Amino acid sequence: MPTPTLLVLDAEPLPRLGRLTGHARIEHTDAKNLAELLPRADVLLVWDFTSRAVRDAWPGEGPRPRWVHTASAGVDHLMCPELAASDTVVTNARGIFDQPIAEYVAALVLAMAKDLPRTLELQRERTWRHRESHKVAGSRAVVVGSGPIGRAIARTLGALDITTALVGRAPRTGVHGPEDLDRLLARADWVIAAAPLTEQTHGMFDARRFGLMQPSARFVNIGRGQLVVEDALADALAKHWIAGAALDVFEAEPLTPDSPLWQLPGLIVSPHMSGDIVGWRDELGTQFVDLYEIWARGEPLKNVVDKQRGYVPGH
Repeated sequence: MPTPTLLVLDAEPLPRLGRLTGHARIEHTDAKNLAELLPRADVLLVWDFTSRAVRDAWPGEGPRPRWVHTASAGVDHLMCPELAASDTVVTNARGIFDQPIAEYVAALVLAMAKDLPRTLELQRERTWRHRESHKVAGSRAVVVGSGPIGRAIARTLGALDITTALVGRAPRTGVHGPEDLDRLLARADWVIAAAPLTEQTHGMFDARRFGLMQPSARFVNIGRGQLVVEDALADALAKHWIAGAALDVFEAEPLTPDSPLWQLPGLIVSPHMSGDIVGWRDELGTQFVDLYEIWARGEPLKNVVDKQRGYVPGH
């Protein structure tokens, strides 16, 4: 059997694939040359998970990779009708980012409850100003997105004695369905967006949804930027419909220097880093190599994405 060709859509630093020596013929490409090389690849590793090049370069009829793996939890950047309709298997990096993102969300919740951004501002100004902060124990959170990341967030917030409701695509034990979301939003102190980007979730946090929230509520998005109508969020903060927000993802990234979001009162901005702990790239590389060895043995792959739904089912 010929050695399979593994094509890597590159990003710096490159993945460590030494364990695959002799088991794969590894080629590297940038977005410009992806379309030319795709038809002769057996496997595509989308290491540059910020690129949308796969959507444009994916071949229609004819040869194409049998398996595509993206080094990210989301797959919206690569999914196109041709790929969705093909027999190519798509896998993602499920499991790598769950706890780091959950810890980041907990940090944001505590930072907003304890007014830490203002404390740091006052320190820079050398101003001594006593304030009162909020207690998080006993408060209520809604996490929209019941996958591994959403469940990790719920567990971590639970350790802070925050009562957390999970909302998923369909109701089941321990998970509310979409029909409960509006009711839960109206009672929540914390609203966390952790859903995958699909046709159903695109723009789900709009003016109506922000209007349902309590004036004391705070909103966090670590899912996808397109879950939120950013103008509606800005308006909700300006009108004090909600007390604050934190965004780690945005409609367009990177956020441009002239974006009004940088200086929006009550908003914490971070550069899509909630899951990126020290060593995360090595973990992604190891995960892919483990999956490749499973694939090479002809065994069923883990983290297989339902290409119609846009995420790994079963959670």
